[in-house]
Amino acid sequence: KTHPLIKIANDALVDLPTPSNISAWWNFGSLLGLCLITQILTGLFLAMHYTSDISTAFSSVTHICRDVNYGWLIRNVHANGASFFFICIYMHIARGLYYGSYLYKETWNIGVVLLLLVMMTAFVGYVLPWGQMSFWGATVITNLLSAVPYMGDMLVQWIWGGFSVDNAT
Repeated sequence: KTHPLIKIANDALVDLPTPSNISAWWNFGSLLGLCLITQILTGLFLAMHYTSDISTAFSSVTHICRDVNYGWLIRNVHANGASFFFICIYMHIARGLYYGSYLYKETWNIGVVLLLLVMMTAFVGYVLPWGQMSFWGATVITNLLSAVPYMGDMLVQWIWGGFSVDNAT
């Protein structure tokens, strides 16, 4: 326990003071961190072989799955990891609701902002493969903004970067 790194790990993992009534519900915050690290690492490996142009994006995803060593595994870990990430988020929110964490308004508001950012990031990840589901998902979800009074259509065209979902999107 004399080395500084071992002392930090010991204080954070072994000798961490915890309340006696702690339950399994408190694991979801740590699982979120683990999921986030997994998503970042697999996303970086996938980004090494991904092409973002709309004419080659789908082909690059196919290339990752078929030609890159264990690319199929990395892509599936990334895709299923996103689903597990959201399961952990919803369980984390449920725990917060059950234990009244919403009473700490600043912390709760930061959590809501983080949830919205994660949802936007997941939407972008859903659109990246640029298949039919990606195209129509991007079209439908971005068209929801056209319901904003007075400037909805202008906002949608600004997000699209033109008059339809295209390379600029």
